[in-house]
Amino acid sequence: MILGMSTAAFTLLHVVISLIGIGAGLIVVFGMLGAKRLPFWNALFLITTVLTSLTGFLFPNTTVTPGIVLGILSMIVLLPAIVALYARGLAGGWRGTYVITACLALYFNVFVLFAQLFAKVPALHAIAPTPASPVFGVTQLVVMAVFVVITVLAFKRFRNV
Repeated sequence: MILGMSTAAFTLLHVVISLIGIGAGLIVVFGMLGAKRLPFWNALFLITTVLTSLTGFLFPNTTVTPGIVLGILSMIVLLPAIVALYARGLAGGWRGTYVITACLALYFNVFVLFAQLFAKVPALHAIAPTPASPVFGVTQLVVMAVFVVITVLAFKRFRNV
């Protein structure tokens, strides 16, 4: 049991929070690409992304897993994102800080999404049974390349809001 829920129920809650965070994050990034702030979506993205990491830490583990490492990294990049948006109002260099850290936090969640898809979806697991599989590596490389391009474009376009 985790927080009074069965592990299955808690896992479902964690997944739902994660998917909401990813969806909201994609809306935020597309808003940045269109030079729009989208306050509600930013708040939903940040809250659910923080909750994704926090709930991820509650799963019983006896070792440090890649998920725990990404959760820690996500929390590290979310702190300046929250400061940039809410404490500094995206003024000056804080705008770029927000774009980069928000995109990076979203990338971490999408990275984990693809890792989970390859682990849990039988058809994907069959073509990439381990994270060392070439198909898994190429997929993650493509996801990273897409995020690099999106982040650069958002950085350029969101600066003039």
